[in-house]
Amino acid sequence: MPKVKDTISPALKNIAKGLLDLDDKAHKYWKGITPVDTGNARRNTKKGKGGVNADYNYASYLDNGHSKQAPRGMSEPTREYLDKLVHKLFRSNK
Repeated sequence: MPKVKDTISPALKNIAKGLLDLDDKAHKYWKGITPVDTGNARRNTKKGKGGVNADYNYASYLDNGHSKQAPRGMSEPTREYLDKLVHKLFRSNK
C-alpha cells in the first residue's frame, strides 16, 4: 500500500488559528477606522466577548455614517474586511 501524506491536518490547524485571530483583527481594524476628534471613541472601543464593544454614547451615530472621517461607519467596512480575511484564509489552505 502506498504511503499517504496527511496534508489536511496542517491546513485545518491553519484555518482554526486564523479563525481564532479574527476577533483581534476585527477590533484592531474597527478601532483604526473609528473617527478621531478628541480620541474618546477610539479610547473606549474595546474588544468585547465575541465582538467589538464601542462603549461611548454616540457609537451608533458614528456607525451610521455621521462623520466625514467614516462616512460608511465602522460595522460595514469591518465586516467586508473580515469577509476578505476569511476568503483568503480558506483559499490559501487548499
